[in-house]
Amino acid sequence: QVQLVESGGGLVQPGGSLRLSCAASGFIFSSYAMSWYRQAPGKERELVAGITSLGGSTNYADSIKGRFTISRDNAKNTVYLQMNSLKPEDTAVYFCNARILGRAYWGQGTQVTVSS
Repeated sequence: QVQLVESGGGLVQPGGSLRLSCAASGFIFSSYAMSWYRQAPGKERELVAGITSLGGSTNYADSIKGRFTISRDNAKNTVYLQMNSLKPEDTAVYFCNARILGRAYWGQGTQVTVSS
């Protein structure tokens, strides 16, 4: 079965960095685009970044452009989100997403808290 397991979240001061990882299993990872979403308290889940199956193309939400970088290692079945220059408004639960044959799959999420 499809499994997505996020890791790497935590508490960081404003201006700091974190790298999130999402380990995937149960499907042919290199055949599918992957995405990161986030959901802050009281807000809807929003798309943060996406990457195509072979990593040739990426897209980002305007709010994080220039600060976050999505990447993937198809040999390790893992997608990453490098987050730099973090702001308090980046505080949220971050979710890994795969859309396979029209169905969306989600990980359990990892909490990122940006606070001094």
